[in-house]
This record gives sequence, structure tokens and C-alpha cells, in this order.
Amino acid sequence: MLTLTDSRKNPRTRAAAAFLAGLFLAAAFLTGCSGDSRESAGQAAAQSEETAKVLRIGYQKGDPLNIVKERGTLEKRLKERGYDVTWHVFPAGPPLLEALSSGNLDVGRTGDSPPVFAQAAGSPLVYVAAGKAKSEGSAILVKHESSIRTLADLKGKNIGLAKGSSAHYLLVKALEKANLQYSDVTLSFLSPADARIAFEQGKIDAWVVWDPYFADIEITGKVRVLANGVGLAEDRDFYLASKRFAEEHGDIIHVLLEEVEHVSAWANEHPKEVAQLLAPLLKIDAAALEKAAKRREYGLQPIDDVIVKGQQEIADTYFALKLIPQNISVQEAIYRPAR
Repeated sequence: MLTLTDSRKNPRTRAAAAFLAGLFLAAAFLTGCSGDSRESAGQAAAQSEETAKVLRIGYQKGDPLNIVKERGTLEKRLKERGYDVTWHVFPAGPPLLEALSSGNLDVGRTGDSPPVFAQAAGSPLVYVAAGKAKSEGSAILVKHESSIRTLADLKGKNIGLAKGSSAHYLLVKALEKANLQYSDVTLSFLSPADARIAFEQGKIDAWVVWDPYFADIEITGKVRVLANGVGLAEDRDFYLASKRFAEEHGDIIHVLLEEVEHVSAWANEHPKEVAQLLAPLLKIDAAALEKAAKRREYGLQPIDDVIVKGQQEIADTYFALKLIPQNISVQEAIYRPAR
């Protein structure tokens, strides 16, 4: 039986800012963040844009912002505006948005589910852009020799995934397709790195994960894809900002998104070069990264009514399952730049 830990018990405000700041700093230390990530939580919170013009960006390994970081063009453009840029890497979207909520980040990129959990917890975030759907880049995996052959076979099994991530929603929709209840499976909430260890050691029966982690284990030939996101979940990127930063520095966000578009156009034409760029940073085989790059299309889309409706369906689903403490209106968190 699934144990619903903090998703049911957390109050609307979820956690104090000091706790979140401490969590962010610990994660930053472990993942090698630099710059203002080494400051104390109090220093980071007190730092004002007037005295230190710094754009603090949260990203995940292998995502489009990771490519922007490595290309180095954003720093050059923002230097002309008197801004420095600091980069902070996270293992998944939920801790990234916790850092944004606590004031330790200005902008970041996640999958579709983390913003829903964050908004339901009262986070002052706004959606500033949407990426293109990449449903082939997430999957439910089992070992090659596993007796699990269909989604229905997941009943009674232990499944590993990152809580509140895009993988979480993919599993929910997969269970729905198989006419299984959410309570029919046991979930182990694990980071991608920990989940892979548990999966390979046989401590979990299936693993739900996204690229590049999906591609990295897929090329070993030791796993089977039980289902990917096609027809189940779009697994769309979203770019988020703190509401205050978006309202006060829309021009900086505009520059960042322009750089995402420029890098995306390059990445779509050069998947092999993308893989070679990221392989030494991610410690993932270049062949896996090229595979991941080829099955997605980089780029941004306007946040239109269709995209908002899709996010609202995700929010409504989580609320119905009592995984978020309140229903939310995604529309209220859409950033509308002043014209």
C-alpha cells in the first residue's frame, strides 16, 4: 500500500523559508554548485538586485539550460546589462522549485508536474515559457528478464520514481490505462541516481524515469520499455520564475528565453555535438545522450490555452488522488509580460 508522506500532511505553506534555504544549500554543496550557492541562507535571502545584479538559474543535467550554460552566450549578453549569472544543478524538478520558492533562485526549468506541486504548496512562481512535448523521452522500465509484461502486471509491484516529477504523472496515467488503482502499487520515491541502484539491485520492480537517465540505461540492453509517454503524458518542459523577479526583470527573462531558442535551434541540428558537449559533464555515455537528443525536439512554444488545459488536467488529477493539498488554477500562475 502506498504511503502518502508529506503530500497529504504538509500544510498549505509547506515549510519555512529557512528550512528550504538550508535544503537548497545542502543540495548545492553535494552537486557542486558555485557562486552564491555557497553563501548562507540569510545572505542569499538578503541579497538585493540593487546591490548585486545576479541571475540565479536552476537546471538539471542534460536539459536545455545545461546546454545554454555550456555554450556561454547568455553570460556575454547579460554582462552588457550589468548582470552576472550563477548556475545551480539539481537532480530533479521538485528540489529546484523549492529553492526558487525560498528565494534562492530566480528562474529554472522543470518537467510538467513539479510546478503543480509547488503552486499547490503556495509557491510564488510563474510559468514564463513552455518547451515542446517529448513523450518518447520518458518511460516505465523493467529488467529484461522481468515477468512484468504489461501495465496490468504492475499490480502489487514496487515502483521507483522521483516524487512530484513528470515520471510521477506518467505512472498515474499508465495505471489509469491499465484499469489499476493508484493504491494497487507501492511507490518508492527516489532520485534518479538512487532509483537506478535500487532497480539494478532488484529492490524495486520497475523504474519510471526520463532522459538522459532513461537512454543511459536503455543502451545497456538490460531493460525493457514497458511503456513510454506516447499517448499517456506529453512530458513538456516548463520554465519558471519567481513572481517578483518576473514582474521586475521581464527584460532579463526575455534575454534568457531568446538564448534557449538559439541553443535549441543549434541542438536540433547537431545531436551528436550535443552529446559530445554533455558527456564529460554528465558522466553519461555519448551514445546515450545522442539517443536522447534525437528523440526530442528542443525549442519553446507560447503558453496557449491548450498547454494551460494540459497542466490543469495534471493538477486536477493530483488533487483527485489527494497528492496535493488543494486544487489550483494554473491560469493564475501564467506570466503575462507587460507590453
